[in-house]
Amino acid sequence: MNKQRKAVALISGGLDSLLAAKVIQDQGIHVEGINFFTGFCVEGHTHAIRKKDQKKVKRNNSLWVAEQLGIKLHILDISEEYKDVVINPRYGYGANLNPCLDCKIFMVNKARDWMKENGFDFIITGEVIGQRPKSQRKETMPIISRDSGIDDRLLRPLCAKLLPQTLPEHEGWVNREKLYEFSGRSRKPQMDLAAQFGFDEYAQPAGGCCFLTDEHYSSKLSDLWQFRGERTYELDDIMLLKIGRHLRPRPNFKLIIGREEGENKFMQGYRKMFTTLRVDGHAGPMVLLDGKADDSDLELAAQITARYSQGRSFDTVNVTITDTQGHCREMTVTPMPEQSILKEWYL
Repeated sequence: MNKQRKAVALISGGLDSLLAAKVIQDQGIHVEGINFFTGFCVEGHTHAIRKKDQKKVKRNNSLWVAEQLGIKLHILDISEEYKDVVINPRYGYGANLNPCLDCKIFMVNKARDWMKENGFDFIITGEVIGQRPKSQRKETMPIISRDSGIDDRLLRPLCAKLLPQTLPEHEGWVNREKLYEFSGRSRKPQMDLAAQFGFDEYAQPAGGCCFLTDEHYSSKLSDLWQFRGERTYELDDIMLLKIGRHLRPRPNFKLIIGREEGENKFMQGYRKMFTTLRVDGHAGPMVLLDGKADDSDLELAAQITARYSQGRSFDTVNVTITDTQGHCREMTVTPMPEQSILKEWYL
């Protein structure tokens, strides 16, 4: 009797990984999914925090994909190990601070370790040639296979016919004729295949799943590194970069300004880590001050805080400033008059 082969699929939650796993599953292969938490994942975080997004459907797309396929999903927290990928990418960054090629190599390598430990035979990804400018090119795909150590046990079902045969194909575990030759950035072939499989709902095609691909987020992370004088971060840092307005009015401090009630409430959890500012007697934002500030800096921070409050049209407002030890002081200031000045400080 032939042994049933087992494959572990990298499940991002998007359409491609859903289809790749389905294609192999339909060939009688036992498939389980693996998903990695890096800390930079887009889905769930801001939608869970911001009040305006509360009515949006909140789901973990990777778990949802696993449910559609009827497979187990293993979620691994790699956020600590992943720091070196972000800070020191061997192959550099993409358009922003996205180390896409190094990221894929790292994740396939982690999946390779899991594959060996759990008695699986090969790895599936949803990669398509030409879809991503940094990591999904015909010349970079062999680099991923080589540097991750997986070699010919990495199968890309959606573009396999455009690539050399892998071990699962050569050994007959998988029928190469039932694989695909998708290429380019158009998602129409994937959408057509999804319709054939009966999938009429899936995560938005081409939607970014990582904050590091976002220009504004990368700008804020770059500023954080420059301010600290070293390329490092903790999970709290990268969570705070996802919310609020970030302004650096002076080199020695930055302000994080809540944009609405949900963010204000979330930011209250950081009161013991940062000096906070709130306007008295008027609705307004929670503001976190990151850095060292003298009296002149605090006055400027208070003026900016007042500008974003409902007291912006008053001659003066009172702002309460609370340090990390809970000690408070009040400052009476004139709200910052010019919105255009503030925009010069946006990160």
